[in-house]
Amino acid sequence: MTTTQDHGNNKEKKVNAPMENDHALEALRPRLFGLAYRMLGSRQEAEDAVQEAFLRWHARQPADVRSIEAWLVTVLSRLCVDRLRALQVEREAYIGPWLPEPLVAVEPPSDHATELASDLSMALLLVLQRLSAEERVGFLMHDVFDCGYADVAAALGKSEAACRQLVHRARERVGRDKPRFDVPEAAHRRLVEQYVQAVQERHADRIAELLSPEAVFVSDGGGKAWAARRPVEGAQRIARLETGVQGKLPPGFSISVGQVNGRAGAIARINGRIFAVSSFDTDGERILSVMRVLNPEKLTAWADTVH
Repeated sequence: MTTTQDHGNNKEKKVNAPMENDHALEALRPRLFGLAYRMLGSRQEAEDAVQEAFLRWHARQPADVRSIEAWLVTVLSRLCVDRLRALQVEREAYIGPWLPEPLVAVEPPSDHATELASDLSMALLLVLQRLSAEERVGFLMHDVFDCGYADVAAALGKSEAACRQLVHRARERVGRDKPRFDVPEAAHRRLVEQYVQAVQERHADRIAELLSPEAVFVSDGGGKAWAARRPVEGAQRIARLETGVQGKLPPGFSISVGQVNGRAGAIARINGRIFAVSSFDTDGERILSVMRVLNPEKLTAWADTVH
C-alpha cells in the first residue's frame, strides 16, 4: 500500500483507499446479485438494483460503516422491496403463468457445490415468489445471507421482534413448499438427457414414462410467444403437448442439455438462436415438473451468447 506524509500533522494517509474500496465492491457483486436475483426473479432487475446500491455507496461514502457488505445488503434489500411492490401490479396483469428469468450456461460450473445449484433452482425461486415482499427479503437476508435481525430490521423499517416473527413465518412456508427431494446432479441430469432425447425423437410414450403421472408442465410466454395459458397436468397430456409442438416447429430447430440456474436443463434453438429454456424438478427417478420460459424478453441476454 502506498502512503504519503502529511507534514502539517505528521500523519500518514492512504492514497489508494478508493481503489481498494472499488476492488472490495466488485468482489461483492456476485453475492449481491444472487440476493437481488432471488428477491426479484429477474436478471436485469437484479443487475439494476445492485448497480443502484453501488451508486448510493459512491454518492454517500459513509465514514462510520462497520461493514461495506452489510451496508450494501441493507440498501439493496430496501431497493428490492420497493421494486417488488411496483412489480406486483405488473405481474398480476401478466398473461399466463409467470416464471423467473432463467440463468443459462452451456457447461457445468467448475465448482458444482456452489450456490448456483439447489438454492437458485427455478422450483425454489417459485416458492420464494409466493412470499410477500417483506417475507422474501427477511428470509433471504437472515436464513440465506446470514444477516442479523438488526440488519433485517434496518432494511424493512420494522422492529427486530417483528422481523423475527416475519422470518419465522417465511421459513415455515418455504420449508412446507420447497422441492421435496435432494437429488444428486448426476441422477437429475440423466433424466433431463433422456427427456431431451425423447422430445427430439417425438416419442410420446417415452416422454410419458419419464414423467411422474402427476407431473406439471408450466410455460411462460407472457403474451409474446405461444405458451399454454394454464399449467398442463399429467404425464400423458404433457407428452401429447410436447410431440404436438415438435411437429409445428420450423426447420433449424434443435434442443440440447445445458445449465439452467445451476442444474441440468434444456435449451431449445431455432437456427442457433435460443427461443426456449426449460428447467426440471425431479425426484431422481421421474420428472415432477417442467418449467419452460418462452417469453423472448426473458431470453434476450442469452439469445446470442450461448451457442
